[in-house]
Amino acid sequence: MPIVKVSRRGANRLKDGHVWVYRSDIVNASGIAPGSMVTVVDDREKPLGTALYSSASQIAIRMISAEAVKDPSALLRKRIQDAIAYRERFVGDTDAYRIVFSEADFLPGLIVDRYNDVLTLQILTQGMDAAPVREAIVRTLREELQPAGIVERVEARIRELEQLPPLASGLLWGEKSSTEVAMNGVRFHHEGLGGQKTGAFLDQRENYAAAAEYAHGEALDAFCYQGGFALHLAEKCSAVSGVDSSRPALELAEKNAALNGREVEWTEANAFDLLRDYAAANRRYDTIVLDPPAFAKSKNDLDKALRGYKELNLRALKMLRPGGILITCSCSFHVSGVDFLKVVADAAQDAHKSVRVVESRGAARDHPVLLNVPESSYLKCLVLTVSN
Repeated sequence: MPIVKVSRRGANRLKDGHVWVYRSDIVNASGIAPGSMVTVVDDREKPLGTALYSSASQIAIRMISAEAVKDPSALLRKRIQDAIAYRERFVGDTDAYRIVFSEADFLPGLIVDRYNDVLTLQILTQGMDAAPVREAIVRTLREELQPAGIVERVEARIRELEQLPPLASGLLWGEKSSTEVAMNGVRFHHEGLGGQKTGAFLDQRENYAAAAEYAHGEALDAFCYQGGFALHLAEKCSAVSGVDSSRPALELAEKNAALNGREVEWTEANAFDLLRDYAAANRRYDTIVLDPPAFAKSKNDLDKALRGYKELNLRALKMLRPGGILITCSCSFHVSGVDFLKVVADAAQDAHKSVRVVESRGAARDHPVLLNVPESSYLKCLVLTVSN
């Protein structure tokens, strides 16, 4: 197996429990083929474990084991089996959940989601894209879960960054790419080759249920996408409105509403602009959900992101009646939980509102957080109540 030597700083990072080494901490990786499985050693030649090597990414090393790996296919199979067993233990009341969560399941660069009888996978690194690895992944998933279809969703930008050849999303195996799923008793259409991410935001599944627990009165779901929050709110609220800028997402949201026999008013609009107009028009609600896309995709975006989050939450807080509920979310890793809480607190102060935190939540349990790898913790969800 090829050997990659890392600097003392890189070695210390691994010894502290992280699983990445950046290119700046690679001492010697000459002649190693892209995507190779490698032995990692420190500056004294002491073995640190086995990793997948990327010749393109700034994350040059992604560890897969602290030991030497003699049979990569057997390791891959065992890791997928362990990931499935974890979900069987901790995930319930749904047939839509994440099965493999990259580093958090010790399979860096691999995402696998289950939508009833359809599996959707994303391959994000050179190592996972190697033909033998791809074959082992698909074979193991077929044997363990017996799906009707396996879909690959491709992130073109990531393949470009990893210097992988262009590839289109498509059906990898089987004949089925669309299905119907249930989350917390609410049913959804799933189009395996449509929508964002792998088709839905599974990380919010438990937050959907929490929102429904506290929701009441008239509700507004901003950035509603295919209706995840809105349809959960509709069971408890007297009236629900959903806002999104994507017409295809709203069309599927309408189908999901019909599937559940629930009434929601859908509006195609820029949520930022609509909230500004609604606040100016003195529109009032009892429950508001803010679930925007990631505002900070890099550290350079942080200041702009914080301003965006403050503006959104300020407008929402002004529109809430006394006793109202705000469910506000951030999926930007670079916005920390402390940063997000401060932004919302500043917005409350500017809105002259007294606000209490009912719950501070994260991603659903099928998106586990790996200690010492903070990048596996990214989703923040605050449930707040407004006193005045």
